[in-house]
Amino acid sequence: MRVGAFQFDIRRGDVTSNLAEAERGLSLACDSGLDLVLLPEMWPTSFVAPGEEERWLSETEAAVERLRELSFELDLIVCGSAFGANPSGPPWCNRLQIFDRGKERLAYDKVHLFSPTAEQLGFTAGSHPPKTIVLGEARVSGVICYDLRFSQLLRTPFLEEAEILLVPAQWPDARSSQWRALICGRAAELQAFVIGANRTGTDLVGRREMELSFPGNSILCDPGGEVLAEGKGRSGLIYSDIDLEELRDLRREVPVRRDGR
Repeated sequence: MRVGAFQFDIRRGDVTSNLAEAERGLSLACDSGLDLVLLPEMWPTSFVAPGEEERWLSETEAAVERLRELSFELDLIVCGSAFGANPSGPPWCNRLQIFDRGKERLAYDKVHLFSPTAEQLGFTAGSHPPKTIVLGEARVSGVICYDLRFSQLLRTPFLEEAEILLVPAQWPDARSSQWRALICGRAAELQAFVIGANRTGTDLVGRREMELSFPGNSILCDPGGEVLAEGKGRSGLIYSDIDLEELRDLRREVPVRRDGR
């Protein structure tokens, strides 16, 4: 199975430009023979200016619908996070969606909102842990950015034997070493492949409009905690072939789930 992430500089509020970049990335993924590709957190809009969240929902929904269509047209599994409608009204959720060749297979709302940028003022937090679904031959789950720090949330995909964990993110350069450590650590902890898609560029983020730079260090890590592919600060695609049978052999050799107490 060939999997990867497409990282780019998400332009705040410019859905047309961001969708064009996403389409370019998916075309590259298709040409490179990928089965699954992950986009960064809030890929259609980034974190828009305070008080403007509601006006972007309809444009986001159209962009996400186009992403679903592309997953069918290009025969891909496509994932990423964006504004998601909240049944009780605004503020909206930060929603990870997985489309498998035109069909939505998973929707997960970010549970942990990043208080330093006042994310809790612009979003409604999710209230359920991520599900694990079967996509082809793999068991797949996902969380969003800050969620990666909270091991109790990841207990659910661990117990449900997720083999691939997806993590769309906007993780800033100042904490890039922590991003790398957490991706690799979670891969070893879950005995799973972890794909983290992290954006490039500089942006004003959240209600406090904090200026953050992003390193474009998307990472694909194997179940032993070894990095298979990593972004180098530029927009583009990172990917690798993964062997699910080797993962399953590892779990038989070191049966962490069985030995837990």
